[in-house]
Amino acid sequence: MAGTASCAAAQGGLLVGLADHCHGRDPVLVGWFLAGRLASYTMVGALLGLAGSAVSLPPAARAVLLVAAGLTMIVFAVRLMRRGRAACAPHEPAAPSRYKAPLLGAATILVPCGVTLGVEMLAVSSGSPLAGAAAMAGFVIGTAPAFALLGYVLRRVSRTRLAGLAGIAAIAAGLWTVASGVNLGGWLPDSPPAAAGPVSPTVTVWATREGYRPAVVAAPAGVPVQVVFKLVDRGCTGTVTIDGRDVALPATVQLPPQRPGSLRYVCGMGMYAGFIDFS
Repeated sequence: MAGTASCAAAQGGLLVGLADHCHGRDPVLVGWFLAGRLASYTMVGALLGLAGSAVSLPPAARAVLLVAAGLTMIVFAVRLMRRGRAACAPHEPAAPSRYKAPLLGAATILVPCGVTLGVEMLAVSSGSPLAGAAAMAGFVIGTAPAFALLGYVLRRVSRTRLAGLAGIAAIAAGLWTVASGVNLGGWLPDSPPAAAGPVSPTVTVWATREGYRPAVVAAPAGVPVQVVFKLVDRGCTGTVTIDGRDVALPATVQLPPQRPGSLRYVCGMGMYAGFIDFS
């Protein structure tokens, strides 16, 4: 249920790529999309269970893939809007290539959502390729109804006047994905607000659906610092990227001595950020 809410929003934009042709109502293509998604997740789950975190993508690589996926969504959306205004040629092929659908479905593994990262860490902790594959496959099967419904809706509107609205929504999703990648990569300068509260070598941060609270905490520079992350709600903030690594919450993170300044951390999807102000 959590994956339906978060991953359908983050990854559903790739379904637009199946609705950019005149014969875009073939439900079999959505099935191929789901089959490709199931295959890629199951394979990655087996690898994670076999090799552990050594095969997981680092945050910087995920950030690049998020930006690339967002740009791809925007291209698909523009094509959808253009197709929606154009009439189909009578000589156009009766059926598009089906290689595109499973490839797009498999590509959803490259657009991580917070729940996906949590399931990946579950696969890592299983220590078994079979258990890891089962965890990831079960996750995909559980979210399949939402993706099937979304694919059906997109393909129904692809040849109607609603194609323009669907394209605008897909462009917004693409821009949101690009922004998440940029935020995850930390490629834009941040101006964190001033930290409040006493300076302590042990700080506590609460992960909620709306972000991390408090957004800025104070800690002493030059000494080891312990950051206690407590989980309030399941969602994107349930996985945090801090000091170059992913951590599933709740957890306690030990940081080595830091120089004076700000350390930025972000949720696994790049949506919410927080800061530790060292002084």
